[in-house]
Amino acid sequence: MLWSGWGDPGRATGLAPDVLELLAEALGVTPPTGEPAGFGDVRLPEADLSPFVLASLRSIVGAESVRTDADARIRHTRGKSTPDLLRMRMGDGSDAPDAVVLPGSHHEVSEVLRVCSAERVAVVPFGGGTSVVGGVTPLREGFAGVVALDVRRLDRLVSVDEESMLAELQPGLRGPQAEELLNARGLTLGHFPQSWEYATLGGFAAARSSGQASAGYGRFDDMVEGLTVATPVGDWELGRAPRSAAGPDLRHVVLGSEGAFGVITSMRLRVRRLPARRNWDAWRFPSFAAGRDAMRVLAQERRLPAVLRLSDETETMIGGGSGCLMVVGWEGGEPPTFADAGHLGPEPAERWAEGRFGGPYLRDALIAAGATVETLETAAHWSGLPRLYEAVRLALEAALGRVIVMCHVSHLYETGASLYFTVVTAAGDDPLARWEAAKAKASEAIGLAGGTISHHHGVGRDHRAAYAAEIGPVGVGVMRAIKKSLDPMGILNPGVLVP
Repeated sequence: MLWSGWGDPGRATGLAPDVLELLAEALGVTPPTGEPAGFGDVRLPEADLSPFVLASLRSIVGAESVRTDADARIRHTRGKSTPDLLRMRMGDGSDAPDAVVLPGSHHEVSEVLRVCSAERVAVVPFGGGTSVVGGVTPLREGFAGVVALDVRRLDRLVSVDEESMLAELQPGLRGPQAEELLNARGLTLGHFPQSWEYATLGGFAAARSSGQASAGYGRFDDMVEGLTVATPVGDWELGRAPRSAAGPDLRHVVLGSEGAFGVITSMRLRVRRLPARRNWDAWRFPSFAAGRDAMRVLAQERRLPAVLRLSDETETMIGGGSGCLMVVGWEGGEPPTFADAGHLGPEPAERWAEGRFGGPYLRDALIAAGATVETLETAAHWSGLPRLYEAVRLALEAALGRVIVMCHVSHLYETGASLYFTVVTAAGDDPLARWEAAKAKASEAIGLAGGTISHHHGVGRDHRAAYAAEIGPVGVGVMRAIKKSLDPMGILNPGVLVP
């Protein structure tokens, strides 16, 4: 993973001259002054870990699996939001961990937590590092150092129960690795978020991820039948049946916990048979409202294909089309048809599928050109979606002035759906402050319009205040009580999730 951008540096893209000209004319984008910091220019804080802590960690995981070099520290600094990347391009490594620890077993994870809890060292569970909400950027204050707990060595397919259609997998597996292991047995998770190439299964669970095929396969938390978790107070096994009435479902204390309550070391996941083929189709709707209505009917009649995605007029226009583009992907049976839409055939959908993991590379190119590009997402019930859509769009336009705001619907339920916004504007003199002010206004608009602050990106540090308002004082008290019970010294991802 590129330290100051997304993914494989060899896949980085540039912008054509006509695109640069359009950005200048439409948004006032000007090239940034000066060059971004190089790898050797990143300013790192002095490491705080005591010799005793370092020796203890090395005795648990092996000396070669405790890294304190600049390369490891820089690559475990922050996630991949636009503000994260801007800070790295400025050479700001102030949030770097003091050490990176790579455990190879559940027992080693438990022992690391025991030592760090006793010595009050903060621990940040780290998978692919793809968080876009500050989910791997802890607060340092009050701790005797920070350790990034990288789970990449926990990368096995432990077992497969084909009778129950369950697979036990470890959290350090990245999306492609997991699919390769399962595909060899004719199975699939069917979970393909945009971060799929680099994010890990543990991250999917900890952030309650939704993949691009969620219409047919469900969210990642729908797939989790059981979990093994290491916490500072002991090990925790969750889930022994497909459903239970034995009290509240405590799996959901861990799912979405963003590493603040424990470290997932193994998951029992529902799997499906690998489809013989995936088919694609595309439709053009006259308006975003008409397309949303068609999606709602399919969801409520339980006729959803695997993939169903609708772009608004702006996102469709930026992609070179008109009206509102709907992408359909299905696996067997008959695809949905729409009487009030124009049939475009498979080509636009196939083109989207081929490029669906390339968006972050384009973002990096736009940042390099002097633009600020960022995303935010929310969800609401069907009756509230129109108001939510307008509220967020208007808030962003009011805050940023010359801006392009695009939106699509891509995760559907019988009662509602998500909205995913992409924002492009000029960076200006202070892109961090400019975006943070706009994000605050958009977050306020989401709350006032009745949406959730996050459908699948999580809370992290960035959304904590909005999350506290959403769950109210009783909910805040519950979250703090869980934190105190499972992590009494508060070492796990401090400052993340819990208000």
